[in-house]
Amino acid sequence: MTKAIMIQGTGSNVGKSMIVAGLIRACTRRGMAVRPFKPQNMSNNAAVTEDGGEIGRAQALQARAAGVAPHTDMNPILLKPQTATGAQVIVQGQIAGHQEAAAFGKNKNALMPAVLQSFHRLAEGCDLIIVEGAGSPAETNLRAGDIANMGFARAAHVPVILMGDIDRGGVIAQIVGTQAVLEAEDNALVRGFAVNKFRGDRSLFDAGRDDIARRTGWPSLGVIPWFDQAHRLPAEDVMDLPARARSSGDGIVIAVPRLPRISNFDDLDPLAAEPGVDLRMIMPGSPLPADADLVLMVGSKATIADLAAFRAEGWDIDLAAHIRRGGHVLGLCGGYQMLGQRIADPHGIEGDPSEVAGLGHLDIETEMAPIKHLSLKSGTHCESGAHLDGYEIHIGETSGPDTERAWLDFDGRPEGAASLDGRVRGCYMHGIFSSDAFRAVFLAGLGGTSSVVFETGVEAALDALADHVERYMDVDLLLNCAGKITT
Repeated sequence: MTKAIMIQGTGSNVGKSMIVAGLIRACTRRGMAVRPFKPQNMSNNAAVTEDGGEIGRAQALQARAAGVAPHTDMNPILLKPQTATGAQVIVQGQIAGHQEAAAFGKNKNALMPAVLQSFHRLAEGCDLIIVEGAGSPAETNLRAGDIANMGFARAAHVPVILMGDIDRGGVIAQIVGTQAVLEAEDNALVRGFAVNKFRGDRSLFDAGRDDIARRTGWPSLGVIPWFDQAHRLPAEDVMDLPARARSSGDGIVIAVPRLPRISNFDDLDPLAAEPGVDLRMIMPGSPLPADADLVLMVGSKATIADLAAFRAEGWDIDLAAHIRRGGHVLGLCGGYQMLGQRIADPHGIEGDPSEVAGLGHLDIETEMAPIKHLSLKSGTHCESGAHLDGYEIHIGETSGPDTERAWLDFDGRPEGAASLDGRVRGCYMHGIFSSDAFRAVFLAGLGGTSSVVFETGVEAALDALADHVERYMDVDLLLNCAGKITT
């Protein structure tokens, strides 16, 4: 008999993703076959799955916590923002089109059959599904046609635990107020609450916890302290990026321009973990630092628009000066495309059909094409022979003389491009810095050192998170609250 429980939050970024990962690892260690599920996610930080699709990075981490490979059924609807009001819509891992927010709001209920299909298919091979909501169920203006929170919970008959964030302040109002605005049928699904991100002496909140329980009639599943090792786990939310950067003043300096539509920024996590790396997230309004050893241009969901933003910040001038000083540049995916001579979008993949000049530091050209490349790959670093794993998730075909100096080889195919002096490089592969041997070689080429076993560190952090959850949450009560999945 497969059961399910859903963690919903009083708002975005209350820590749902991390707590779900911890619960999954804790229940897996108890001998249960557990699977993550998020009906609808919005993120440009995606992971490629073995079945040839893409899902939110948080669900990939949660799958890792469960000890299983990520699958598209774990996150059937993924929205990838491309403009201020529109997003690419991914359904069960594949592109289903682009929609403006208003149109999606009217049509999202049509996606519920795909959501339920994935949910029930996932349930066939496990004991427990831990579902993660999105945003907050208290957004009453979004309740009609909802597929992310209570709309899904009612359609699938899944009980709910509501989680608040005390670090933001007002957590009593967050939880009690959510109950006040929910429909009676939605409230009937809530089985309890938890408070996350507490700092200090937890006993000081005993009266607050009891007041929430008295006002709502819901039992408390715990007051969870801040998890100090959260920075060791891959981030999904772009809002977490400044906190991930480490400006210690020590080691080699890697500068990362923070562009509006930055994507797949988990490429930064292994570098941020290195004590010998001073990783700096360069925010709009600040110049690229003159002391940077490497300017790292990561992925973008809208390359042409982000290239315009890069120029508007004056970073094109800073980058040219950095190269004249002998600095190194690496472009990944969208950043790789920007470094070329030209980017053409004749099919209007990213908006209106257009063609723009690139930054001109690599002799390559890119043409956007309707087909998205999604694959997991293994390869080698050509200069050192170091093994590395990676994944591609991009739209566009790149060619030109500098591709003759490919510096990576994946599955027997050359990958990437390099300038004649080798100081400017680019490639389409993400995840390459997670490979310890390659990262060590790469940092050595910049005059730095590597001392981190990254993947082992992630596993240790997941185990520590499970210990944290077991200590501060009533996991037994949570499991008792889970409901049997019915079709």
